[in-house]
Amino acid sequence: MKRTVLYDRHVAAGARLVDFSGWEMPVQYPNGILHEHLTTRKHAGVFDVSHMGRFFVTGPDAISLLQNALTNDAESLVPGRAQYTILSDENGHAIDDAYLYKFREGDSFLLVVNASNRERDYDHLKGLAGGLDVELSDASERLAMISVQGPDSTACLAQVLGELPALPNRNDCATVPYHGTDALLARTGYAGEPCGFELMLDNELAAETWDAILAAGANPIGLGARDTLRLEACLPLYGHEFGDGPDGAPMPIFACPLARFAVSFSSVKGDFLGRDALWRQAQAAQAAREGNPFDQAILPRRIRPLALLGKGIARAGAEVLSADSACGWVTSGTMIPYWEFVDRVPGESSSRRALALALLDAHIPTGTEVVAKVRGREIPAKVVRRFVNNRTGRYCTPEIC
Repeated sequence: MKRTVLYDRHVAAGARLVDFSGWEMPVQYPNGILHEHLTTRKHAGVFDVSHMGRFFVTGPDAISLLQNALTNDAESLVPGRAQYTILSDENGHAIDDAYLYKFREGDSFLLVVNASNRERDYDHLKGLAGGLDVELSDASERLAMISVQGPDSTACLAQVLGELPALPNRNDCATVPYHGTDALLARTGYAGEPCGFELMLDNELAAETWDAILAAGANPIGLGARDTLRLEACLPLYGHEFGDGPDGAPMPIFACPLARFAVSFSSVKGDFLGRDALWRQAQAAQAAREGNPFDQAILPRRIRPLALLGKGIARAGAEVLSADSACGWVTSGTMIPYWEFVDRVPGESSSRRALALALLDAHIPTGTEVVAKVRGREIPAKVVRRFVNNRTGRYCTPEIC
C-alpha cells in the first residue's frame, strides 16, 4: 500500500490504519470516531488528505480542455476562486467528482480528484488533451494536502501560517508565503462546516506543519469521522452517491442533488462531454423537485436524505420500501453523533441519530414515510431535505427538515 508523507505521524499517534483505495490511512485515533466527529463540530479537526489526486493543468488551451472535460464553467473562475465540478462521460454518468482551483492569474489550474480514481482520471484527461497546447502534470506525490475544519479552524491556521489572507467566502483561495515558498490555501472541505480550509504545500513541510496545527488546538481526524461528517452534511462519496448504483446500473449525474451546483449550461461554456444527456437529466430533476411529470427513463432515481425514525442503522445496500413496494436502496448510512445546543452554542451533552442517504424512485416527494429493511426487520424512516444547518452562524447545527 502507498503511504502519505504523514504516515509516521499517524503511527506515533496510535491511529488504526486501514487500506483505503490502495493507501494505508488512519481510520480513527485512540479517542474514537464519535469523539473526532464531535470535536470537529465544536472546535477543529485536522485531516490528512494527501492521498487525493492533484493535477496541474496549464497552457494556452487549458481552458479548452477543462471546459470539455468538466461539467462546470471553468472560464467563469477568476483568480482566487474554486468550484465543485464533475468529470462526465458522454452519457451523463460521473467518471469522478472533483474541485477545480484557480490560485493565480494566467492559464494555470489545479484539479483535485478522488484517490480511488486518480490514475483513471489522469488517463481520461490525457486522452481529451490530444492536439491541444496544454500541459497536464500529476503533483499528487510531491504536494501534501491537509484539511482543517471546524469553528476554530481559522484561529488554528492563523497560529501556524501567520496572518491569513482574506477568504471570507466558501470556495475562495489564495497563495500564502510559508517557509520561503508558496503554500496553497482554500476555503473548501468535506465536513460540511461553515468554516474550513484545505492547505497544499511541499511534502518537506508537511510533518512540521501537521505538528504545528495540532499544537494550535486541532485534533487529528481519521477516515471514519470524515465519512460521518460528510454524510451528516449530505455530501456525496464516489462509489456510493456517484458511479454505479446498488443495482449495478450507472447513476445519472443529476441523481445527486449537488449536480445543480456542479453543472453549467452557460452559453459561454458551450458544448462539452455529456452535455445533451445532462440537459435532459436536469430538466427531469427539476420536474421531480416540483412534483411535475417527467420521463423516468432519463432519471429513474434520486439521492435523498433519510432520517430513521425507529431503532437500528440502515447501511449501504439496505432496501427501501414505500407503501410495501421496493423504491430504492440506501447508499450510505450509519449512526451519527451530534451536540445538543443551548442558545445556538453546542453544550456539554451529545446524542446520536441514525441517518442515511438513499437512491430512491425519483418521483417520491420530501416528507414521504418509508421503511428500510435491515436483517429482515423494517425500520421506519422519513425522506427529508437535510440533516444540518450550516448556512447561518458559526456552527454546523443539527436540523432535520
